[in-house]
Amino acid sequence: MPALNPHILSLFFESANMHRWNDHIRPVDLTELDKQAHKAAIAWLLGKSEERAGRKVDWRAVIEHTMFSFIQRSVLTDLKPQVFYRITSERAEQVNEFVLSEVARLVPDFHPALLERFRKYLESDDGSLEDDIVRAAHYLATRWEFELIYESNRSLYGIDRTRREIAEQIGQYIHLRGVSEIMAAGGAFDFIDLVGQLRFQQRWARTPRIPRTTVLGHSLMVADAVYLADIDDCEDDRTVYNDFYTALFHDLPEVLTKDVISPIKTSIDGLEGILAEYEHDQMEATIMPLLSPEFRDEFRFMVFDPFSDEDGGFGRRKGYQIKTCDMLAAYMEAMISRRYGVTSHSLTEGEKAVREKLLSRKGFDVKGLVEGLDGLEI
Repeated sequence: MPALNPHILSLFFESANMHRWNDHIRPVDLTELDKQAHKAAIAWLLGKSEERAGRKVDWRAVIEHTMFSFIQRSVLTDLKPQVFYRITSERAEQVNEFVLSEVARLVPDFHPALLERFRKYLESDDGSLEDDIVRAAHYLATRWEFELIYESNRSLYGIDRTRREIAEQIGQYIHLRGVSEIMAAGGAFDFIDLVGQLRFQQRWARTPRIPRTTVLGHSLMVADAVYLADIDDCEDDRTVYNDFYTALFHDLPEVLTKDVISPIKTSIDGLEGILAEYEHDQMEATIMPLLSPEFRDEFRFMVFDPFSDEDGGFGRRKGYQIKTCDMLAAYMEAMISRRYGVTSHSLTEGEKAVREKLLSRKGFDVKGLVEGLDGLEI
């Protein structure tokens, strides 16, 4: 059974329909898919800060545990955080068995070895560095969301208690160097704030869709897909790291330019090159200064020309496969909206064009994946 299969992609994508803070006034829509994407980006920054402090980070564990916590949250739907934490602590064994049974139902072709690691993740509470990084990233992403909605909800009963609870949860991980850096005003916080702004940018601009996915949520779909493909290919740890985080950050320059749709890029002569040059200059001027100098070159490798297979001195990267996963996520966005009954001429044509390009791609079984997605009950 391949790790990358239609059912697990559908499970991830369904989280775009899970709305967060939906018992509060929200100036913008906040979804679980976006929250998990933001968490993954924050976890990268926390892990790099730990490496800068001289600690060894198991990046495969960080990536996989980020994905496992995503699966757990997706299966337990949109429980209020207080309820989620209480039942997972007081009824851990029963909750774990429910989660595993739901995963077996929703993803009947779940990769056996990956499923066993997921079970161990649910049952483990060893407090590893990697799990601390993932949990701290979770609470920091929650805090970012909360600060976004706080002013609109200041009159709500219990809002300040929620603020204290979030602060207490983050306080458990203050021993991580990156947590204190993010909590202080400065580059680390500004970086995760900029990443978070990709949660405001809609994919398929000017085209009605359900669900309305964002650039950041799309990026996590691409990253998780390429990680699963790397499991199937038995890739080494460095390739896994390069592929996942390149995919996660591949659209970050769009925070500086917005998501310019492909027809506009290609129909105006020279526009694509102008945008690329502008993005490069603005990344250097705006985003690179927010990162520690020790890993700026590595970040350049990830965000500049992300679909190339070049080594760049940082190990192997499968840029061609990342691009295939990027197209796969785009196909899901168009196809699923149409299946929900919300479509348009431009979306239909976009879906058709992406599908045709996908089916010409080499590598993993793209044809089988596309046909499997087409056959899902939606």
